[in-house]
Amino acid sequence: MRKFGLFILTMMMMTACGEVQNGDNPFFAEYDTPFGVPPFEQIENEDFIPAFEEGIRLQEEEIAAITASEEAPSFENTIAALDYSGGLLNKVSSVFYNFNSSNTSDEIQQIAQEVAPMLSAHSDNISLNADLFERVAAVYEQRETLGLNEEQAMLLKNTYEGFVRSGAALPADKQERFREINQELSVLTLQFGQNVLADVNNFKLFVEKEEDLSGLPASVVAAAAEAAVQEGQEGKWLFTLHNPSVMPFLTYADNRALREQMGRAYINRGNNDNAFNNGEIINKLTQLRLERVKLLGFDSYADFALENRMAGNVETVNSFLKQIWEAALPIAREEAVMLQEMIDSEGHDFDLAFWDWRYYAEKVRKAKYDLDEGEISRYFEVNSVRDGIFMVANKLYGLQFEQRSDVPVYHPEATAWEVKEADGSHVGILYMDMHPRASKRGGAWMSSYRKQQVDQEGNFVHPVITIVCNFTAPSGDQPALLTFDEMTTFFHEFGHALHGLLSNTVYHGLSGTSVQRDFVELPSQVMENWAKHPEVLKQFAKHYETGEVIPDALIERIKESANFGQGFATVEFMASALLDMEYHTLKEYEPFDVAEFEKGVQEKFDMMDEIYFRHGSTHFQHIFSGGYSAGYYSYIWAGVLDADAFEAFVETGDLFDAETARKFRSEILEKGGTRDGMEMYKSFRGSEPGIEPLLKQRGLVR
Repeated sequence: MRKFGLFILTMMMMTACGEVQNGDNPFFAEYDTPFGVPPFEQIENEDFIPAFEEGIRLQEEEIAAITASEEAPSFENTIAALDYSGGLLNKVSSVFYNFNSSNTSDEIQQIAQEVAPMLSAHSDNISLNADLFERVAAVYEQRETLGLNEEQAMLLKNTYEGFVRSGAALPADKQERFREINQELSVLTLQFGQNVLADVNNFKLFVEKEEDLSGLPASVVAAAAEAAVQEGQEGKWLFTLHNPSVMPFLTYADNRALREQMGRAYINRGNNDNAFNNGEIINKLTQLRLERVKLLGFDSYADFALENRMAGNVETVNSFLKQIWEAALPIAREEAVMLQEMIDSEGHDFDLAFWDWRYYAEKVRKAKYDLDEGEISRYFEVNSVRDGIFMVANKLYGLQFEQRSDVPVYHPEATAWEVKEADGSHVGILYMDMHPRASKRGGAWMSSYRKQQVDQEGNFVHPVITIVCNFTAPSGDQPALLTFDEMTTFFHEFGHALHGLLSNTVYHGLSGTSVQRDFVELPSQVMENWAKHPEVLKQFAKHYETGEVIPDALIERIKESANFGQGFATVEFMASALLDMEYHTLKEYEPFDVAEFEKGVQEKFDMMDEIYFRHGSTHFQHIFSGGYSAGYYSYIWAGVLDADAFEAFVETGDLFDAETARKFRSEILEKGGTRDGMEMYKSFRGSEPGIEPLLKQRGLVR
């Protein structure tokens, strides 16, 4: 195991597990399904707790066997044995935590609350096991003489450092406090995400007057009417805080008062005066994280988190963010002037506010480039985009995709695909789940039901990967038409899926996306470059009604407008990246009001009132319940890598150059976490990237 925290433990998805008998619980038998995917239709909520308990018991036995061994500690009998342990626990965790994200319920959330402290305690029982750590340390001390290959050496390094970072070297009294903190953190992070989902589902804006729909596209109005009917409010229109509802409303609705209502509700998710307010949880998380890392000898949580990332330290990250911020802020201010001029030209007497930005940016875009998001989306029907993604993957890596109706799915809206090599051999299974529902958290992500590895018998275990999104849904007779951003997000998440599907490692702890946090976004973000390229667009972007290929003139207008709004997009993102670092570079904790903390960050960096954080504190799941603490910068850090990586293809004159694709696959996608991220990148590209291609790509240099 690379780390022993709750997050890693719950996301591990090995398939090896002990054979036990326990009634009809499907987790206690080999899955008798095509490709060994979970038998979703057989799994009941009551199966989870017994499976978790049995999984914990079995791994305890496996750990006891390692520590009781009379053989001298070795890589195989200690490090590899530990990586292979916990099969049943990983098996049930993979299903449960994917359910909790994409198909949750009150009962699932209650189980999650019950299981979190159990898993935290179990994780600590492993990482704070003195006898086990003694064996791990003994192997680590001999590392230079063991003749380990590169992957084995990395697993040993990660395992040893994981123990140390999890408190194994602390004295007994500090270990006890360490355990208490971990227990509290496991519940708090879970509650944070549950609060956000509940608050999103709690908000409903019913529009009763047709004139209040002015400006909204017909497809958005139709979807809102359908949503109202489902709520028993026929004749009205329902708008929610799910992205396919709130974003079009903020972009097109002429009614400024309603835009303000939606905008304020959107930025206040998790910050309302109700049971779902996350302010106290943020305080407690900040306090406990800081106390935890101080026990380990670090000054701040960021110092701890960045120690084993590519960036390496707080100074490097802050310097990097400063460069981007200083390049983007003047551009955003210029954009604000442009939008205010549009407001004034219409005869209005108000200043640009954050709930106006998207609305007037769309007006300026249309006036300046004759570009309408509604017009563009007609060429991005969700299945056409999917086929375009498959086409890109085929041309780059020879992959083939076949939809399988015989493979169980976890929800009727999910589809299952078999992924094959060019020669027809099996690669893995890919699930795709595209549209919002109350049982699904917001955003878009990739996860796995089974990670690739080579098991203890030498069998190659094929991965089962899922990508989950919240894209615009079909409405009436109109299919799901994606916005340009949704289309690129689809490519992005598919890049993560490729990272999991094409993994070719031995050890589970190094498989697929088990890489440094600030490297993990490279395989996803590089795919966005193909999504936006005119040559690629013409191969999949077709009008959903006529089948007409996207016209050259429209592509040219998209290209011309590519940098329009980049000031806003970059500043909005960077505001959250800076907020993340401000929370996690605190060296002392004092209780704070979240709104006042944010205000302090805004003043420190001279942020614009017209642009709010992309993710405000109380709904910032990336950093408070999602594993990106002191790491939100990773997206733009990876932007430096992806801009340079795509340039490797452009330089060949062929976007699908076979040799470059082969090298990207072998040096990046297949390697998992077996090497340091920058070393992998240099093996692919030949040198480290500079920041200039990213600034140019975003139009942030003049």
